[in-house]
Amino acid sequence: MADTVEFELVSPSRLLKSEPVEMVVVPGAEGDVGILPNHSPLICTVRPGVIKVMESGKVSEEIFVAGGFCEVSPERCTVLTEEAILVNDLNRQDAEERLRQAKEKVASATEHEIEEARKHLTLAEEMMAAIEYVERGR
Repeated sequence: MADTVEFELVSPSRLLKSEPVEMVVVPGAEGDVGILPNHSPLICTVRPGVIKVMESGKVSEEIFVAGGFCEVSPERCTVLTEEAILVNDLNRQDAEERLRQAKEKVASATEHEIEEARKHLTLAEEMMAAIEYVERGR
C-alpha cells in the first residue's frame, strides 16, 4: 500500500504543482474532502477556499483556489482551477478591493448578470476569510 498520493494543481496555462503528499484536503462544493492514498475514485466541483496539504500529520502548505474541479483516483488527486495563490501570499488590500468591486457588481447587476456577480462576491469573501484565518494565527 502506497503511503502517499500524487497531488497535482493545474491552471489553464500550466501545471502549478505535482508532488507526492501524505494527504490533501480540498474544499469541495458539498464540504471538505480529505484525500488519502488509495482513495475511491471521485470527481467533484471545488468551491472557492483553501486546499490544505498535509505532511507528517500536520498542514505543510495552504493554497487558496478560486474553485474548479477535482478528480481523484487511488494514486492521484488532480485539482483544476482558474486561480491559485499560496495563502501566505494573499494581499489584504488587493482582496479588499476585489470585495468592494464584487459588491458593486452585485448591486448594479441585471437579472441576467446577478448569478455571475454573486460568484465573484463569494470568491472575494472566501479570499478575505483566508486572509483573516492567517492573521488570527490559523
